[in-house]
Amino acid sequence: MDSAPSKEEEKDFTQRFRDRFEALVPEIQRLWPEVSHQALEATRGSFDDVVELIASQSDRAVQTVKHQLEDLTLQPGESARNLADTLEPLEKQLEQLLDELNSTLRPKIERPVRQRPLLSLAIAAGVGVLVGALLTGGRRSS
Repeated sequence: MDSAPSKEEEKDFTQRFRDRFEALVPEIQRLWPEVSHQALEATRGSFDDVVELIASQSDRAVQTVKHQLEDLTLQPGESARNLADTLEPLEKQLEQLLDELNSTLRPKIERPVRQRPLLSLAIAAGVGVLVGALLTGGRRSS
């Protein structure tokens, strides 16, 4: 049993539709070629107005148009899909580099830290104080 969306969810959706309206216009025109670009622009991205316009010009039921537009709005855009496809190989490459860095650099760092823990702690504290002083000094001079 589907529950009706709350007023807040409906408001969020209509705002999301309005925000994405310009990007959705080409897809709307592909699905409903009988609807002119000028008529869509005249709606100013109002979800209800776009639904009414499409329903009146395409002889489709309002509920059908509403569901199709909701699906269209909730789908990730073509640019988002392309970005995800581009990032996937980069993510794999980054994981490989991090694994390689972990296996080569970690032993070089751990050995001196284990041999001289107090010196390592003092160096880390000194670096922290230095970075803090630089950040604080940068704020004072602004």
